[in-house]
Amino acid sequence: MRYLLFSGNSGVFDGVLTCLLSVLKRTKTEEPVGAFLLTMDVSRIKPQYTPIGDRETEFLQSVARKYNPGNFVKKIDVTDLYEREFGGCPNEGAYCSPYTLLRLFADELPEIPDKILYLDVDILFQHDFTLLYDIDVSDVEYAAARDHYGKYLIHPHYINAGVLLLNMKKIRETGLLKKARELIKTKKLVFADQSAIIRSTTKKKLLPQKFNDQKFLHKHTVVRHFSKRLFWLPYPHTANVKQWQVDKIHSVFRYHVFDDVLNEYLAYKRQRSDESAE
Repeated sequence: MRYLLFSGNSGVFDGVLTCLLSVLKRTKTEEPVGAFLLTMDVSRIKPQYTPIGDRETEFLQSVARKYNPGNFVKKIDVTDLYEREFGGCPNEGAYCSPYTLLRLFADELPEIPDKILYLDVDILFQHDFTLLYDIDVSDVEYAAARDHYGKYLIHPHYINAGVLLLNMKKIRETGLLKKARELIKTKKLVFADQSAIIRSTTKKKLLPQKFNDQKFLHKHTVVRHFSKRLFWLPYPHTANVKQWQVDKIHSVFRYHVFDDVLNEYLAYKRQRSDESAE
């Protein structure tokens, strides 16, 4: 079995559904896929910071099992763990949200296997995810691609932590995530969890950009990461277009290669809306 790891609040449903669909529709493997969703309730910080619900998790699992009855989607609530480790820490107001910190608990969770692919929810696969998952990471803590802007502005080997192929066995040995958690608890970091991971790394593998393309979509792109990007025309500006904003995917990026994924996503959205109306 191959394993995926996501994290987020109740608002990440559309991202997880579209990303999961792109994984399932593009892969040729007959091996089952298991997806873990790390979530928590920190509505004390913001009202919308509520956990992914059981109903949403069950729906995602029902979708996954249409492709392979061995697939599963499992929610892990880490509220208590978060409050004990990070409650009130300097990075609680992280640049994205405190949910980006949850992957730093992966080594503390017995359910997490020795190898797992962490994905931000604003991601679609253009090609088979096994091209990424099956990369050998046996002698490193993780594999990751460079950050599109960071490799120019910070360091040539500065990685983007939105796609991480994790060797959890090695990470538990080196204490990478434990060291990262200590940094989160004691120092205010510019990019919070990403900075903590980079500073705590003992050994990593740099992947080609095609495994985390944050700006362009090429024919060889495996992972298209819809992170915030800079546009030069009609004037310099940034935009944060996500894959579930289907009209913008068509009008801003003029992408149609993902239409099979997005059409199925829209069909499920209509189904859920009809069920809610009954």
